[in-house]
Amino acid sequence: MAKFLSEDWVTQARALQEEYKGKGTPPPAQARINLTITEVPADVSDGPISAKIDTTQGSADLDLGAFDSPDASISLEYDTAKAFLVEGNPQVVMQAVMSGKVKISGDMTKVLALGSGAPDEVALEMGSKLREITD
Repeated sequence: MAKFLSEDWVTQARALQEEYKGKGTPPPAQARINLTITEVPADVSDGPISAKIDTTQGSADLDLGAFDSPDASISLEYDTAKAFLVEGNPQVVMQAVMSGKVKISGDMTKVLALGSGAPDEVALEMGSKLREITD
């Protein structure tokens, strides 16, 4: 098991993404989204983490780094990102958005479209495996 967004976790998550690539329903929108993860525990990083989600190739690929020209940018706290990306809990994100803890800029329609799709069996299985690797 590895801490969410640590180098070890990202390596394992990339392997899972490759294993499941092309097996599930494509995301409901094509977008390139930058994430700024704040309030990261010291044993994961010494500051905010830049990550990105790319759904333009038919799957939701998460990696570290940032796009030069994203469709949207989202700033959120580590625990909120983990709840959404690992635990698949959109209610936590909605509560954080409503309380102003999540900041979104750019093409809001693409962000909303990505959040509107129901996960298929493949996405649920991959989510389960992400939870298994996450400390």
